[in-house]
Amino acid sequence: MLSRVADSLYWMSRYLERAEHTARLLSVGLTQTLGQEQEAVRQRWLRLLAALHVTPPSGSDIDTTVLVQAQSFDTENHDALVNSITQARENARQVREQISTEMWEQLNRLYLQVRTHASAQLWQDEPIEFFQSVKEGAHLFQGITDATMSHGEGWHFIQVGRFLERAGATALLLDTHFQPHLAATPEEPSPLDFNDWVALLKCCTAFEAYCKVYTADVQPTRVAEFLLLNGESPRSVRFAADRIQRSLQAIAQATASRGAGRAERLAGRLRAALDYGQVDEILADDMHGSLSAIRRSCDGIHTAIYQTYVVYPVESALNV
Repeated sequence: MLSRVADSLYWMSRYLERAEHTARLLSVGLTQTLGQEQEAVRQRWLRLLAALHVTPPSGSDIDTTVLVQAQSFDTENHDALVNSITQARENARQVREQISTEMWEQLNRLYLQVRTHASAQLWQDEPIEFFQSVKEGAHLFQGITDATMSHGEGWHFIQVGRFLERAGATALLLDTHFQPHLAATPEEPSPLDFNDWVALLKCCTAFEAYCKVYTADVQPTRVAEFLLLNGESPRSVRFAADRIQRSLQAIAQATASRGAGRAERLAGRLRAALDYGQVDEILADDMHGSLSAIRRSCDGIHTAIYQTYVVYPVESALNV
């Protein structure tokens, strides 16, 4: 497979996962702050903004309308929802011959839906329904991809892009919620209440799955364990690490590239740390450090993928 094709498939998947993640967080932010006190609303939005790599606005007040529109439709914001979907479509267009017609039609449909949805129209209609349609569009694309595309090298690059983006985003989301919780002293209550932990699970579309494992008894330690270490939940970091390693192993076997094992080894190291991790030890030691290490591992895997499959020296390809 040409390096430009692998690169486009990889980024198509990453951008679409990023758009779906943004739509989820904005939707939860809108629903979970209704009828809440102003300071509680502000703190919840600050956590969600940090999880989206957004610098919080100055001042004590947060204008929800301005904030949501900026993260949805601001064309100058690289990580805005509309730009992520646009970039996903552009990468798909560059490798149109590598993906199925059904994949292209679905992604193009989602792109046109978002591009034709005016910023002012978001509040005239129902914003929750708009974000729901974006999430459903991304899920439908993923299902169509698995059902219509050959599960070869290109499909595995799509999987790596999706789950690498998901692992890093979930780790950052956990970090933004657990830092204030763990910083609280025994003399003062945690600044996060029951609704905040439910919101965190819903940000990962994992509330119902969590309840099937732990019932509706939402406890911070169990939330951390489920989103970090559960091997069966598709939104957990451990599940993502497993899929990343499997796909990198398949790519390495298909390409037989020199140096292909580095990305695979880094993914295996991340998966092993999560396979044998204990949530009580993580919480007792340094959870922020552990989550930062996960994000650095994701960055390292990304760099190794690029060095091996995208921007590798010509000499390494000639010597295979």
